[in-house]
Amino acid sequence: MNHSTTAFKTREQLQNFLGELSPHFSKPAAKFVGEMLYGIQKAQDVKLSGIARAIDAPISMKKQEDRLSRMLADPEIEETLCGLIPRLGARRVHSDTLIVIDPPDIRKLYAEKMEFLAKVRDGSTGETGNGYTLCLAVACESGGRTFTPLNLRLWSTAAPGFTSQNAEILGIIDRIHAHTKRRGIYVMDRGGDGDRLFDALHERGLDHIVRLVGNRSLRRGKRAALASEWAAGCAMKHTEVVKRETRSGVETYELQYGVVDVALPQRPEVPLRMVVVRGFGDAPMMLLTTRAQTDSRKALWQVVEGCLTRWRVEDALRFIKQSYNLEDIRVLRYQRMKNMLALLLAVVYFGGVWLAGRLRLEVLTSNITHAAKRIYGVSEFLYYAVADGIGRLLNRHGRWVDRREVLKKDDSNPLGLLFSG
Repeated sequence: MNHSTTAFKTREQLQNFLGELSPHFSKPAAKFVGEMLYGIQKAQDVKLSGIARAIDAPISMKKQEDRLSRMLADPEIEETLCGLIPRLGARRVHSDTLIVIDPPDIRKLYAEKMEFLAKVRDGSTGETGNGYTLCLAVACESGGRTFTPLNLRLWSTAAPGFTSQNAEILGIIDRIHAHTKRRGIYVMDRGGDGDRLFDALHERGLDHIVRLVGNRSLRRGKRAALASEWAAGCAMKHTEVVKRETRSGVETYELQYGVVDVALPQRPEVPLRMVVVRGFGDAPMMLLTTRAQTDSRKALWQVVEGCLTRWRVEDALRFIKQSYNLEDIRVLRYQRMKNMLALLLAVVYFGGVWLAGRLRLEVLTSNITHAAKRIYGVSEFLYYAVADGIGRLLNRHGRWVDRREVLKKDDSNPLGLLFSG
Protein backbone atom coordinates (compact mmCIF):
# COMPACT_ATOMS: atom_id res chain seq x y z
CA MET A 1 0.00 0.00 0.00
CA ASN A 2 1.60 3.30 -1.09
CA HIS A 3 1.47 6.46 1.03
CA SER A 4 -1.25 8.11 -1.03
CA THR A 5 -3.56 5.11 -0.56
CA THR A 6 -2.69 4.93 3.14
CA ALA A 7 -3.52 8.61 3.54
CA PHE A 8 -6.86 8.13 1.76
CA LYS A 9 -7.81 5.19 4.00
CA THR A 10 -6.71 7.09 7.11
CA ARG A 11 -8.94 10.02 6.16
CA GLU A 12 -11.74 7.55 5.43
CA GLN A 13 -11.39 6.10 8.94
CA LEU A 14 -11.41 9.60 10.41
CA GLN A 15 -14.71 10.19 8.59
CA ASN A 16 -16.09 6.95 10.08
CA PHE A 17 -14.96 7.99 13.56
CA LEU A 18 -16.55 11.41 13.15
CA GLY A 19 -19.72 9.61 12.13
CA GLU A 20 -19.89 8.21 15.68
CA LEU A 21 -19.54 11.70 17.17
CA SER A 22 -21.41 14.06 14.85
CA PRO A 23 -25.03 13.00 15.64
CA HIS A 24 -24.51 14.29 19.19
CA PHE A 25 -23.57 17.82 18.08
CA SER A 26 -25.34 20.64 16.32
CA LYS A 27 -24.34 20.93 12.64
CA PRO A 28 -21.94 23.88 13.15
CA ALA A 29 -20.31 22.16 16.16
CA ALA A 30 -20.01 18.85 14.27
CA LYS A 31 -18.26 20.60 11.38
CA PHE A 32 -15.92 22.34 13.82
CA VAL A 33 -15.06 19.10 15.65
CA GLY A 34 -14.20 17.45 12.33
CA GLU A 35 -11.93 20.32 11.33
CA MET A 36 -10.18 20.36 14.70
CA LEU A 37 -9.55 16.61 14.81
CA TYR A 38 -8.08 16.77 11.32
CA GLY A 39 -6.06 19.92 12.05
CA ILE A 40 -4.60 18.75 15.37
CA GLN A 41 -3.38 15.50 13.83
CA LYS A 42 -1.96 17.15 10.74
CA ALA A 43 -0.21 19.92 12.70
CA GLN A 44 0.62 17.66 15.68
CA ASP A 45 -0.01 20.77 17.73
CA VAL A 46 -2.75 22.39 19.81
CA LYS A 47 -1.94 25.99 18.85
CA LEU A 48 -4.79 27.48 16.86
CA SER A 49 -2.42 29.08 14.35
CA GLY A 50 -0.93 25.68 13.46
CA ILE A 51 -4.36 24.05 13.28
CA ALA A 52 -5.66 26.83 11.01
CA ARG A 53 -2.72 26.32 8.63
CA ALA A 54 -3.30 22.57 8.64
CA ILE A 55 -6.97 22.95 7.71
CA ASP A 56 -5.92 25.21 4.83
CA ALA A 57 -9.37 26.71 4.25
CA PRO A 58 -9.84 29.18 1.33
CA ILE A 59 -10.06 32.20 3.67
CA SER A 60 -7.43 34.38 5.29
CA MET A 61 -5.47 32.94 8.20
CA LYS A 62 -6.72 35.72 10.47
CA LYS A 63 -10.36 34.96 9.73
CA GLN A 64 -9.79 31.22 10.08
CA GLU A 65 -8.03 31.54 13.43
CA ASP A 66 -10.70 33.94 14.73
CA ARG A 67 -13.44 31.53 13.64
CA LEU A 68 -11.78 28.56 15.32
CA SER A 69 -11.26 30.57 18.50
CA ARG A 70 -14.91 31.65 18.52
CA MET A 71 -16.16 28.10 18.01
CA LEU A 72 -13.78 26.78 20.66
CA ALA A 73 -15.69 28.72 23.32
CA ASP A 74 -18.76 26.46 23.02
CA PRO A 75 -19.16 24.46 26.30
CA GLU A 76 -21.12 21.81 24.34
CA ILE A 77 -17.82 20.49 22.99
CA GLU A 78 -16.27 19.42 26.29
CA GLU A 79 -19.47 18.09 27.82
CA THR A 80 -20.35 16.03 24.75
CA LEU A 81 -16.89 14.60 23.99
CA CYS A 82 -16.17 13.75 27.63
CA GLY A 83 -19.39 11.75 27.59
CA LEU A 84 -18.90 10.07 24.21
CA ILE A 85 -15.31 8.86 24.54
CA PRO A 86 -15.93 6.90 27.79
CA ARG A 87 -18.97 5.35 26.10
CA LEU A 88 -16.85 4.17 23.16
CA GLY A 89 -13.98 3.07 25.41
CA ALA A 90 -16.27 1.13 27.75
CA ARG A 91 -16.43 -1.64 25.15
CA ARG A 92 -12.80 -2.43 25.99
CA VAL A 93 -13.26 -2.51 29.78
CA HIS A 94 -13.70 -5.93 31.37
CA SER A 95 -13.98 -7.03 34.99
CA ASP A 96 -10.18 -7.17 35.53
CA THR A 97 -9.29 -4.18 33.34
CA LEU A 98 -7.43 -1.45 35.21
CA ILE A 99 -8.90 2.06 35.05
CA VAL A 100 -5.97 4.27 35.98
CA ILE A 101 -6.70 7.84 37.08
CA ASP A 102 -3.90 10.34 37.57
CA PRO A 103 -4.12 14.13 38.13
CA PRO A 104 -0.81 15.65 36.98
CA ASP A 105 -0.37 19.30 36.05
CA ILE A 106 0.53 21.51 33.13
CA ARG A 107 2.79 24.41 34.05
CA LYS A 108 2.63 27.79 32.32
CA LEU A 109 5.60 29.53 33.92
CA TYR A 110 5.62 32.58 31.69
CA ALA A 111 1.89 33.03 31.09
CA GLU A 112 0.27 36.13 32.55
CA LYS A 113 -3.03 36.60 30.72
CA MET A 114 -4.35 33.03 30.70
CA GLU A 115 -7.61 32.86 32.61
CA PHE A 116 -7.68 31.46 36.17
CA LEU A 117 -4.01 30.56 36.43
CA ALA A 118 -3.38 28.81 39.75
CA LYS A 119 -0.43 27.48 41.70
CA VAL A 120 0.53 23.92 40.80
CA ARG A 121 3.31 21.73 42.10
CA ASP A 122 5.67 19.73 39.91
CA GLY A 123 5.63 16.20 41.35
CA SER A 124 9.11 15.35 40.06
CA THR A 125 10.95 18.49 41.19
CA GLY A 126 8.75 19.74 44.02
CA GLU A 127 8.76 23.25 42.53
CA THR A 128 5.61 25.34 42.31
CA GLY A 129 4.48 27.70 39.56
CA ASN A 130 1.46 28.91 37.62
CA GLY A 131 -0.55 26.38 35.66
CA TYR A 132 -3.53 24.05 35.62
CA THR A 133 -4.34 20.56 36.84
CA LEU A 134 -4.97 17.83 34.28
CA CYS A 135 -6.63 14.52 34.93
CA LEU A 136 -6.05 11.62 32.58
CA ALA A 137 -8.03 8.37 32.88
CA VAL A 138 -7.00 5.36 30.81
CA ALA A 139 -8.03 1.71 30.72
CA CYS A 140 -5.34 -0.94 30.32
CA GLU A 141 -4.76 -4.59 31.06
CA SER A 142 -2.47 -5.53 33.93
CA GLY A 143 1.13 -5.63 32.71
CA GLY A 144 0.11 -4.44 29.23
CA ARG A 145 1.66 -1.71 27.07
CA THR A 146 -1.49 -0.47 25.34
CA PHE A 147 -4.13 1.84 26.77
CA THR A 148 -7.61 3.16 26.02
CA PRO A 149 -8.12 6.87 26.86
CA LEU A 150 -11.35 7.41 28.75
CA ASN A 151 -11.11 11.00 29.93
CA LEU A 152 -8.80 14.01 29.77
CA ARG A 153 -9.89 17.09 31.66
CA LEU A 154 -8.38 20.34 32.83
CA TRP A 155 -9.33 22.42 35.83
CA SER A 156 -8.07 25.32 37.90
CA THR A 157 -8.34 25.71 41.66
CA ALA A 158 -8.88 29.44 41.01
CA ALA A 159 -11.86 28.95 38.67
CA PRO A 160 -15.39 29.87 39.83
CA GLY A 161 -17.31 26.80 40.93
CA PHE A 162 -14.23 24.75 41.83
CA THR A 163 -14.78 22.91 45.11
CA SER A 164 -12.05 20.30 45.46
CA GLN A 165 -9.82 17.90 43.55
CA ASN A 166 -11.77 15.00 45.03
CA ALA A 167 -14.98 16.37 43.53
CA GLU A 168 -13.34 16.71 40.10
CA ILE A 169 -11.94 13.17 40.20
CA LEU A 170 -15.28 11.81 41.39
CA GLY A 171 -16.97 13.51 38.45
CA ILE A 172 -14.61 11.68 36.09
CA ILE A 173 -15.24 8.36 37.86
CA ASP A 174 -18.99 8.88 37.52
CA ARG A 175 -18.69 9.60 33.79
CA ILE A 176 -16.74 6.37 33.29
CA HIS A 177 -18.89 4.36 35.69
CA ALA A 178 -22.05 5.42 33.80
CA HIS A 179 -20.87 3.28 30.85
CA THR A 180 -18.68 0.60 32.43
CA LYS A 181 -21.03 0.02 35.39
CA ARG A 182 -19.07 -2.10 37.90
CA ARG A 183 -16.52 -3.41 35.43
CA GLY A 184 -12.89 -2.52 35.94
CA ILE A 185 -10.54 -1.88 38.86
CA TYR A 186 -9.90 1.80 39.64
CA VAL A 187 -6.22 2.48 40.29
CA MET A 188 -5.04 5.74 41.86
CA ASP A 189 -1.85 7.05 43.37
CA ARG A 190 -1.68 8.84 46.72
CA GLY A 191 -3.88 11.65 45.36
CA GLY A 192 -6.77 9.17 45.57
CA ASP A 193 -6.30 8.62 49.30
CA GLY A 194 -9.26 10.63 50.55
CA ASP A 195 -12.30 9.71 52.65
CA ARG A 196 -14.71 11.19 50.12
CA LEU A 197 -13.27 9.13 47.26
CA PHE A 198 -13.18 5.93 49.31
CA ASP A 199 -16.79 6.46 50.39
CA ALA A 200 -17.83 7.09 46.78
CA LEU A 201 -16.06 3.97 45.51
CA HIS A 202 -17.65 1.80 48.19
CA GLU A 203 -21.13 3.27 47.67
CA ARG A 204 -20.87 2.49 43.95
CA GLY A 205 -19.47 -0.99 44.59
CA LEU A 206 -16.30 -0.33 42.58
CA ASP A 207 -13.13 -2.38 43.01
CA HIS A 208 -10.04 -0.28 43.59
CA ILE A 209 -6.31 -0.23 44.26
CA VAL A 210 -5.23 3.02 45.93
CA ARG A 211 -1.74 3.88 47.10
CA LEU A 212 -1.89 5.23 50.66
CA VAL A 213 -0.04 8.04 52.35
CA GLY A 214 1.77 7.05 55.54
CA ASN A 215 -0.51 8.98 57.91
CA ARG A 216 -3.73 7.28 56.77
CA SER A 217 -5.54 5.85 59.79
CA LEU A 218 -6.71 2.22 59.50
CA ARG A 219 -8.37 -0.22 61.85
CA ARG A 220 -7.55 -3.81 62.67
CA GLY A 221 -10.28 -5.18 64.87
CA LYS A 222 -10.95 -2.55 67.53
CA ARG A 223 -7.55 -0.87 67.30
CA ALA A 224 -6.77 2.06 65.02
CA ALA A 225 -3.24 3.04 63.95
CA LEU A 226 -1.41 4.70 61.09
CA ALA A 227 -1.01 2.69 57.89
CA SER A 228 2.78 2.95 58.25
CA GLU A 229 2.57 1.22 61.64
CA TRP A 230 0.53 -1.68 60.28
CA ALA A 231 2.95 -1.93 57.34
CA ALA A 232 5.95 -2.14 59.65
CA GLY A 233 4.57 -5.35 61.18
CA CYS A 234 3.50 -6.96 57.90
CA ALA A 235 5.16 -10.29 57.05
CA MET A 236 6.79 -10.19 53.60
CA LYS A 237 5.92 -13.68 52.35
CA HIS A 238 6.65 -13.27 48.63
CA THR A 239 9.48 -11.95 46.44
CA GLU A 240 9.50 -10.84 42.82
CA VAL A 241 12.07 -9.19 40.53
CA VAL A 242 10.81 -6.48 38.16
CA LYS A 243 12.42 -4.17 35.64
CA ARG A 244 11.35 -0.63 34.85
CA GLU A 245 12.37 1.64 31.99
CA THR A 246 13.49 5.04 33.28
CA ARG A 247 15.15 8.06 31.70
CA SER A 248 18.51 6.76 32.89
CA GLY A 249 17.94 3.26 31.52
CA VAL A 250 16.42 0.00 32.71
CA GLU A 251 16.42 -0.41 36.49
CA THR A 252 15.93 -3.72 38.33
CA TYR A 253 14.04 -3.99 41.63
CA GLU A 254 13.70 -6.92 44.01
CA LEU A 255 10.28 -6.57 45.59
CA GLN A 256 9.04 -8.19 48.76
CA TYR A 257 5.34 -8.06 49.50
CA GLY A 258 2.72 -9.22 51.99
CA VAL A 259 -0.79 -8.34 53.11
CA VAL A 260 -2.66 -7.09 56.19
CA ASP A 261 -6.43 -7.19 56.83
CA VAL A 262 -7.67 -3.67 57.62
CA ALA A 263 -10.73 -1.42 57.48
CA LEU A 264 -11.38 2.29 57.20
CA PRO A 265 -12.37 3.97 60.50
CA GLN A 266 -15.55 5.40 58.97
CA ARG A 267 -16.51 2.02 57.47
CA PRO A 268 -15.34 -0.68 59.90
CA GLU A 269 -17.93 -3.12 58.50
CA VAL A 270 -16.29 -3.12 55.03
CA PRO A 271 -13.35 -5.60 54.93
CA LEU A 272 -10.32 -4.34 53.00
CA ARG A 273 -6.76 -5.51 52.49
CA MET A 274 -3.55 -3.51 52.55
CA VAL A 275 -0.82 -5.00 50.35
CA VAL A 276 2.61 -3.83 51.51
CA VAL A 277 5.50 -3.68 49.02
CA ARG A 278 9.17 -3.10 49.88
CA GLY A 279 11.96 -2.53 47.39
CA PHE A 280 11.29 0.86 45.76
CA GLY A 281 12.84 2.94 48.52
CA ASP A 282 13.25 3.24 52.26
CA ALA A 283 9.51 3.54 52.94
CA PRO A 284 7.16 0.69 51.96
CA MET A 285 4.47 1.17 49.32
CA MET A 286 1.02 0.58 50.83
CA LEU A 287 -1.91 -0.37 48.58
CA LEU A 288 -5.45 -0.41 49.93
CA THR A 289 -7.65 -2.69 47.84
CA THR A 290 -10.89 -4.60 47.59
CA ARG A 291 -9.04 -7.30 45.66
CA ALA A 292 -6.54 -9.92 46.93
CA GLN A 293 -9.12 -12.22 48.46
CA THR A 294 -6.42 -14.74 49.48
CA ASP A 295 -2.78 -14.56 50.63
CA SER A 296 -1.51 -16.47 47.61
CA ARG A 297 1.31 -15.14 45.48
CA LYS A 298 -1.01 -14.87 42.46
CA ALA A 299 -3.71 -12.90 44.28
CA LEU A 300 -1.29 -10.44 45.87
CA TRP A 301 0.81 -10.01 42.74
CA GLN A 302 -2.31 -9.03 40.81
CA VAL A 303 -2.62 -6.03 43.12
CA VAL A 304 1.09 -5.15 42.97
CA GLU A 305 1.18 -5.49 39.19
CA GLY A 306 -1.97 -3.39 38.96
CA CYS A 307 -0.22 -0.58 40.80
CA LEU A 308 2.93 -0.95 38.70
CA THR A 309 0.81 -0.77 35.55
CA ARG A 310 -0.18 2.71 36.77
CA TRP A 311 3.11 3.80 35.20
CA ARG A 312 1.34 3.37 31.85
CA VAL A 313 -0.61 6.55 32.52
CA GLU A 314 2.73 8.37 32.81
CA ASP A 315 3.71 6.95 29.41
CA ALA A 316 0.35 8.02 28.00
CA LEU A 317 0.61 11.55 29.39
CA ARG A 318 4.18 11.93 28.12
CA PHE A 319 3.03 10.78 24.68
CA ILE A 320 0.16 13.30 24.62
CA LYS A 321 2.36 16.18 25.75
CA GLN A 322 5.17 15.42 23.32
CA SER A 323 3.22 14.35 20.23
CA TYR A 324 0.75 17.25 20.29
CA ASN A 325 2.81 19.96 22.01
CA LEU A 326 0.26 20.19 24.81
CA GLU A 327 2.37 22.25 27.21
CA ASP A 328 2.60 24.99 24.57
CA ILE A 329 -1.17 25.52 24.55
CA ARG A 330 -1.81 29.23 23.90
CA VAL A 331 -5.56 29.84 24.20
CA LEU A 332 -6.26 32.41 26.92
CA ARG A 333 -9.80 31.57 28.04
CA TYR A 334 -10.56 28.79 30.49
CA GLN A 335 -13.45 27.18 28.58
CA ARG A 336 -11.41 27.14 25.38
CA MET A 337 -8.61 25.30 27.17
CA LYS A 338 -11.06 22.73 28.55
CA ASN A 339 -12.53 22.22 25.08
CA MET A 340 -9.08 21.81 23.53
CA LEU A 341 -8.30 19.02 26.01
CA ALA A 342 -11.57 17.28 25.11
CA LEU A 343 -10.72 17.50 21.40
CA LEU A 344 -7.26 16.12 22.14
CA LEU A 345 -8.88 13.22 23.99
CA ALA A 346 -10.82 12.38 20.83
CA VAL A 347 -7.63 12.65 18.73
CA VAL A 348 -5.76 10.23 21.00
CA TYR A 349 -8.70 7.81 20.98
CA PHE A 350 -8.85 7.87 17.19
CA GLY A 351 -5.13 7.14 16.70
CA GLY A 352 -4.60 4.77 19.61
CA VAL A 353 -7.87 2.83 19.68
CA TRP A 354 -9.93 3.40 16.53
CA LEU A 355 -6.89 2.70 14.32
CA ALA A 356 -4.16 0.94 16.31
CA GLY A 357 -6.53 -0.97 18.59
CA ARG A 358 -8.59 -2.74 15.93
CA LEU A 359 -7.42 -6.00 14.37
CA ARG A 360 -9.11 -5.37 11.04
CA LEU A 361 -7.11 -2.15 10.67
CA GLU A 362 -3.78 -3.77 11.55
CA VAL A 363 -2.42 -3.43 8.00
CA LEU A 364 -3.43 0.23 7.82
CA THR A 365 -1.80 0.93 11.19
CA SER A 366 1.38 -0.81 10.04
CA ASN A 367 1.49 1.41 6.93
CA ILE A 368 0.88 4.52 9.03
CA THR A 369 3.77 3.72 11.38
CA HIS A 370 5.96 2.97 8.36
CA ALA A 371 5.20 6.47 7.06
CA ALA A 372 6.57 7.93 10.31
CA LYS A 373 10.15 7.19 9.03
CA ARG A 374 11.47 6.35 12.49
CA ILE A 375 15.24 5.73 12.59
CA TYR A 376 15.13 2.95 15.18
CA GLY A 377 11.91 1.33 14.01
CA VAL A 378 8.63 1.16 15.91
CA SER A 379 8.90 0.53 19.64
CA GLU A 380 6.49 -1.60 21.64
CA PHE A 381 4.80 1.65 22.73
CA LEU A 382 3.71 2.43 19.17
CA TYR A 383 1.54 5.51 19.75
CA TYR A 384 4.33 7.95 18.89
CA ALA A 385 4.80 6.29 15.51
CA VAL A 386 1.05 6.32 14.83
CA ALA A 387 0.79 10.05 15.61
CA ASP A 388 3.90 10.86 13.54
CA GLY A 389 2.70 8.74 10.63
CA ILE A 390 -0.75 10.34 10.54
CA GLY A 391 0.82 13.79 10.66
CA ARG A 392 3.15 13.06 7.75
CA LEU A 393 0.43 11.45 5.63
CA LEU A 394 -2.07 14.27 6.12
CA ASN A 395 0.59 16.85 5.32
CA ARG A 396 1.70 15.16 2.11
CA HIS A 397 -1.58 13.88 0.69
CA GLY A 398 -4.76 15.90 0.49
CA ARG A 399 -6.41 18.68 2.47
CA TRP A 400 -9.64 19.33 4.33
CA VAL A 401 -12.45 20.62 2.08
CA ASP A 402 -15.43 22.57 3.38
CA ARG A 403 -18.78 21.24 2.18
CA ARG A 404 -19.46 24.60 0.47
CA GLU A 405 -16.69 23.70 -1.97
CA VAL A 406 -18.28 20.37 -2.80
CA LEU A 407 -20.53 20.64 -5.84
CA LYS A 408 -22.43 17.47 -5.11
CA LYS A 409 -23.37 16.64 -1.54
CA ASP A 410 -22.28 13.21 -0.35
CA ASP A 411 -25.19 11.85 1.70
CA SER A 412 -22.97 9.16 3.24
CA ASN A 413 -20.83 11.86 4.90
CA PRO A 414 -22.40 12.62 8.30
CA LEU A 415 -20.52 15.94 8.57
CA GLY A 416 -21.14 17.09 5.03
CA LEU A 417 -17.35 17.34 4.58
CA LEU A 418 -14.96 15.68 2.19
CA PHE A 419 -11.23 15.28 1.78
CA SER A 420 -9.55 16.13 -1.49
CA GLY A 421 -6.29 14.99 -2.95
